Amino acid sequence: MTRLILATRRSALALAQSRAFARALVEASPGLDVGELEVVTSGDKITDRPLQEVGGKGLFVKELEEALLDGRAHFAVHSYKDVPAVIPDGLVITCVPRREDPRDVFITRTGATLADLPAGARVGTSSLRRAAAIGVARPDLVIVPLRGNVDTRLRKLDEGHVDAIVLALAGLRRLGLERRATEILDPAVMLPAIGQGALGIECREADEETRRALAPLDDPETSVRVAAERGVMVALGADCRTPVAAHAVRVNEGLWLRAMIAEADGTRPRMGERRVAWPSAAEATRVGLDLGQELLRA
Repeated sequence: MTRLILATRRSALALAQSRAFARALVEASPGLDVGELEVVTSGDKITDRPLQEVGGKGLFVKELEEALLDGRAHFAVHSYKDVPAVIPDGLVITCVPRREDPRDVFITRTGATLADLPAGARVGTSSLRRAAAIGVARPDLVIVPLRGNVDTRLRKLDEGHVDAIVLALAGLRRLGLERRATEILDPAVMLPAIGQGALGIECREADEETRRALAPLDDPETSVRVAAERGVMVALGADCRTPVAAHAVRVNEGLWLRAMIAEADGTRPRMGERRVAWPSAAEATRVGLDLGQELLRA
């Protein structure tokens, strides 16, 4: 029996999605056993400051990558939206499983939708992307910085610290909490984060045995969609200090990519899109790069 060790963050969501992936991997590969290495990342430790002040979303993957590089784990399961544009030398995202729904959800205590929430109501989010979208749709609402895992943010909503929060639908589904969603936000209102709803499975580039074991769960369509979105990120040099979004979908035999960037304070949002014949992952990256460069010039 082959035994592989996966590295995962210790949050409830990270454990849920990592364990679901491990179960699917074992089902696809009889004779494979998957162990677990739980890692507390810098992003999990620092919860009192916005990510843009302490190093960005890369803080959620750094220690997992160290576990790969020093041999404690064979592969790591990441929320792909947390993976920076540059992967460390010696590592590679080798598997992108089928994507969950990438849209955001609006959650309120009263059942009010984004359109119905009273003027001056407080919306908790530390995402510049989400704040910028809310600022366009409802400039009369007040944005309150709010970090923490899903349970923490739901608890702060329930306790009345804020009137509404915005979360990823994918995370709620993976935790069995989809019923908490008041409203699923249309991408025309809030364009999803780059890679939201997708997992990126990372391993050592030279570890051919692990790469072969992971290959059955790679989803080519998701790989293409995320490649296009990450091409936008690369072109924009985007990090947590920039409100940026990109969302790629398959429409018949074509790819439809939409992207947005705004100033750090949410002002001057610029949108763009591309519709092309269904590309390879490499071609999708170039489509994203082209759209990102167009937004930089806008």
